[in-house]
Amino acid sequence: MPDLLVPLYKLPPRPDEAALRAQGVILRRANTFELTRVSQFIGTHFSQSWADETAAAFARQPVTCFLTLVDRQIAGFGAYEATRRAFFGPTGVDPAHRGRGLGTALLLASLWGLYDLGYAYGIIGAAGPVEFYRKTVGAVVIPDSTPGVYADLLKPADAQR
Repeated sequence: MPDLLVPLYKLPPRPDEAALRAQGVILRRANTFELTRVSQFIGTHFSQSWADETAAAFARQPVTCFLTLVDRQIAGFGAYEATRRAFFGPTGVDPAHRGRGLGTALLLASLWGLYDLGYAYGIIGAAGPVEFYRKTVGAVVIPDSTPGVYADLLKPADAQR
């Protein structure tokens, strides 16, 4: 999967938090004391490697991870400045809550977070839904970016023997 480049100076407006709240969704920045709960959510719904990757966002001040909550439970997460500087991701929404705009809200909140840090461009590493990112934030494929920073990875833990 290729990396994508996003011109942060052309972003759509920030997510409408009031409209999300009217739907019963809270969008907010994670707190450092929520690291374990967020890591458990990511490990359960996505992968342990994504949980490990996102943990770096909790070492930053402010924390560079946004959450969506439904009924005070994590419904999705979006991290930035976790994998590398200026990178967005990983990100994911619980399958039970997909199709409600939570992924878009997390994407926009995170990319605006990169913009607020002073970046002109953001990078979406190893992007899966390229067309979604193209339509939503004007992302473009970075040529020859596969596998990008994900080259030369460790073998999965169960393949070490």
